Amino acid sequence: MNLENLAQTQTIDEDQALRYLVEGTAAVTGQEFFTELVRNLGGVLGVCGAWVTEYRPNDRVLHAFSFLINGEWRQDYEYALDGTPCQPVIEGGGLVHFPERLVQLFPDDHALARIGAVSYMAMPLLDTDGKVMGHVGVLDNKPMPHSERSERLLRIFAARATAELQRIRAEQTVRENMQKLSRLVKGAMDAIIELDGALTITLFNPSAEKVFRCPGEKVLGSGFDRFLSVSSRQKLAMLVKELQAQKEGRRYLWIPGGLTLCTLDGEEFPAEATLSCSSGTQGVFFTLILRDLNERIEAEKRIQSLANQAAYLREELQEAQNFGEIVGRGEALLHALRDVQQVAPTDTTVLILGETGTGKELFARAIHSASPRRDKPLIKVNCAAIPSQLMESEFFGHERGAFTGATSRREGRFALADGGTIFLDEIGELSLDLQAKLLRVLQEGEFEPVGSSRTRKVDVRVVAATNRDLLELSKEGKFREDLYYRLNVFPVQIPPLRDRGEDIPQLAQAFVEHFAKRMGRPAPRLAPEDIARLRAYNWPGNVRELQNVIERAVITSRDGRLDLDRALPERAPAASAVPQGEASATRVLTAQELLALERENIVRALESCQWRVAGERGAANLLGLNPSTLASRMKALNISRSR
Repeated sequence: MNLENLAQTQTIDEDQALRYLVEGTAAVTGQEFFTELVRNLGGVLGVCGAWVTEYRPNDRVLHAFSFLINGEWRQDYEYALDGTPCQPVIEGGGLVHFPERLVQLFPDDHALARIGAVSYMAMPLLDTDGKVMGHVGVLDNKPMPHSERSERLLRIFAARATAELQRIRAEQTVRENMQKLSRLVKGAMDAIIELDGALTITLFNPSAEKVFRCPGEKVLGSGFDRFLSVSSRQKLAMLVKELQAQKEGRRYLWIPGGLTLCTLDGEEFPAEATLSCSSGTQGVFFTLILRDLNERIEAEKRIQSLANQAAYLREELQEAQNFGEIVGRGEALLHALRDVQQVAPTDTTVLILGETGTGKELFARAIHSASPRRDKPLIKVNCAAIPSQLMESEFFGHERGAFTGATSRREGRFALADGGTIFLDEIGELSLDLQAKLLRVLQEGEFEPVGSSRTRKVDVRVVAATNRDLLELSKEGKFREDLYYRLNVFPVQIPPLRDRGEDIPQLAQAFVEHFAKRMGRPAPRLAPEDIARLRAYNWPGNVRELQNVIERAVITSRDGRLDLDRALPERAPAASAVPQGEASATRVLTAQELLALERENIVRALESCQWRVAGERGAANLLGLNPSTLASRMKALNISRSR
């Protein structure tokens, strides 16, 4: 019997209707199911319109899964609930039947008049909690008298539609949960590995790929034993048996002592681990969650390294704030400052030339501060203070395991200076092999960290400084000539203090005020005879030596006056006895005398600091040197407490 004949047969019972409904929808699901259900519903009840909808309460809108009216299928049909015959169905939660006069009952629903609707009957689709999910309805262009048979048939179709809609929603929930679980597993920081009952790998998340250094597709379907040490294989096998014997709900544990694992290339590492067991229709599965302890240790070391770097940068900042201005008005100094003013706004490599203690680092800071890179870091490297075997790592960084003692990855100074400026002090002390690598950074802006094949590109401005004649060194084969010309793009010559006699009073006064403030005492008076003595001295140690002399004089000052008698390395001739213009000419020291003066300065500083080298009250701070530089000079000059 076809549906048209069925609609004309008034004696059809619910069992027959259910059979037709089941036969019409058994082989389909989802959209096709609702289409067949609506087709059968309209045929069984002999009406001109039928539909199944889903209710969206936030918008108070009904969305039709399938909508048939006057033989026409309407796709993606939606309409507002309010003012329609469907409103009492959704809000009342029960069957609603309007046998006639439908347009008069709902005058605001203009679609009813357009299609010639006369009668209406609908049933809500309720979930297990009684919440309305949508509805099944029919309408006709002729009256639809009350009929228990028709209502029972509509309930049968509604029940079938409810079951399918619940299935769709449950399937959607499962799918969303699976997608959420997949995102959690893929995004987890810990390695997550699923094993079947034979301990074969069935899931290998991205963190596991990183920990074991292999892609997941390469190990899926293989045994997990390959990643375990011998002792850990036995340990895991014992724990698996223990978990299988546990009751449901308690099949998980923390693995005491963790596991010793191996990467695909055989490198062992310790890991914290948890193990859980689950059973299903497909068998028993185990989930192993691992955390590489080496990574945690390295993270802690990186944090410590960053803390050390922050301390270093704070120290550098403090040094920069101590004497933030280049003091002086002499013509020799102003000439150097004009050079700084011209070159600072560019990205040109600068070579600062000058004797020890002239303030080359201060000029480097001035160049950086006046450049467009001022908001990026200025990284300082003293090429004379770092052992040659560590210099490459200091410059370019290294990977873990690159050499003995390289227990973690470390960024080099060039990487830290990316976007900013790097100051290479004492550039003449670099070894020849490192000079070649530095030349490549200057030319190409790229390098490889020690132990890595990965090329790193950086954008760094280089400011170098030296107190040596690099051109002469290049002729002697001790400095690469090509590197010299690459560095010597814009040389800035810093005048020695003996050529800056007019600046000495201003410098001395600035140092007096600074050290007096730091020591918490009134600033001693700088008498004219003190200035005359300071100007008469040759200053082989330049501004740094003047700084040290003034600090010693402030320490030993009495009655508001500086004590230069103890502070100066030797008594300087009176200014009245030697004209200023002849002072430097009559006071030319040999290299041996300069070393003796340097040694005497260091010994005096050490004695005043009770032979403490580092720290705020150490001799290095007093002399304005890095502790490693002072230690190096003490060794070179054979200075020790016993001697």
